[in-house]
Amino acid sequence: MSVSGRPTFRAAATRVRVPATSANLGPGFDAFGLALSLYDDLVAQVVDEPGVRVDVHGEGADAVPRDHRHLVAKVMLRAFDVMGGRPRGLELVCANRIPHGRGLGSSAAAIIGGLVLARSLVVGGEERLSDSELLDLAVTIEGHPDNVAACLYGGATIAWTRESTGSDSSHIGILRLTTAQEIRPVVCVPGTAVATKKARSLLPEQVSHVDAAWNAARAALLSIALTQRPDLLLEATDDRLHQNYRRSAYPRSTDLMEKLRAAGIPAAISGAGPTVIAFASDTTKASVAELAGARFSTDVLSVDLEGARVVPMDS
Repeated sequence: MSVSGRPTFRAAATRVRVPATSANLGPGFDAFGLALSLYDDLVAQVVDEPGVRVDVHGEGADAVPRDHRHLVAKVMLRAFDVMGGRPRGLELVCANRIPHGRGLGSSAAAIIGGLVLARSLVVGGEERLSDSELLDLAVTIEGHPDNVAACLYGGATIAWTRESTGSDSSHIGILRLTTAQEIRPVVCVPGTAVATKKARSLLPEQVSHVDAAWNAARAALLSIALTQRPDLLLEATDDRLHQNYRRSAYPRSTDLMEKLRAAGIPAAISGAGPTVIAFASDTTKASVAELAGARFSTDVLSVDLEGARVVPMDS
């Protein structure tokens, strides 16, 4: 951080839009992320009345706190502390469209949204909290970089944790990929949620060298398939490190993924699940919905290329 002293806060309300994300994409466990054209909108304003007040509409509205304990609000307060001090009062309105607990990055959207909101409410906020510092803080809060990197920067991303160098450089490395135009992400969202913590608890402490080598090859292939050779996505999205171990948490999702793959449609569990993401084409996207059936809500999306951004209040 290059600016010291207590920050000056903007009086006007600020609106931030953050995309849903799909992580892993098969073999890229905790590294690959993809931003999707499904968004939460967050509006915040600094006020004189002390405390934090939160209004929530849409996904999760009946299940989240309406005060400083709300995840977006908690993250904003932490960001204010990093930037030099909190405002006296804060009002936050969340319009949520990203399903909670479905493997579409709702917590990453809340974290990135809160950090970008807080920064935008501070005069000279980008000097106090750069993008790389913001990403480092997001990973500290989230625990892994895949979703938050894609949410912040948009597109397809590869993120990794750097070894400590003793310098002030970012602890997170990130590479943004330009996805092939013909890729059509289709998400198949079941009606029930699965906690990320539960899904992670099913993973083994160790895997075989054969499986690790299998995934390393396919993760390398995935970077080419997403950008230049979408015809290779079926092979490139294969995985042996995490999806089969989590089958008991969402057997219907795993069955759907396997049906799609057997039909020649690249598919993977989105993040920690239970959503299934398929990489369809204009000719196969209808087949995804047909195979998914009534147990899944199917949505044809596009790749979001902008990531988290401040948008006009009237847009």
